[in-house]
Amino acid sequence: MGIEAKKAELLEELGFFHDWTERYEYVIGLGKSLPAMPEENQTADKLIKGCQSQVWLDASFSDGLMHYQADSDSLITKGMIALFVRVLDGETPDAILKADMSFIDQTGLKEHLAPTRANALNLMATQMKQRALEHAAG
Repeated sequence: MGIEAKKAELLEELGFFHDWTERYEYVIGLGKSLPAMPEENQTADKLIKGCQSQVWLDASFSDGLMHYQADSDSLITKGMIALFVRVLDGETPDAILKADMSFIDQTGLKEHLAPTRANALNLMATQMKQRALEHAAG
């Protein structure tokens, strides 16, 4: 399943919830389902700077595909990074770099976030693309 299909599936799932609090509960659940990042991997070089909460992002590259691991000290923030991990994990660096990440605006989550948390979404997407850029062809 490619990035576009993953985005569509995620937006469809979120569309089942008509109330924004239900969407947040679902996103928090996604965060809880992310495997915990071992504490020894929660290092300063993996910290996404500029986020209100601490958010760690680790990326690896194998068999031509990017793999992401993320964690946060905040449940909602961990859920937000889980959205991106779900969409971008297991994809090629070139596909990740070309991906339109504005789908996050269609989730309806940003309207109910504090400005600093809404900005964190952009920082997360940027960092994930930055890690993919390190392994992109050409």
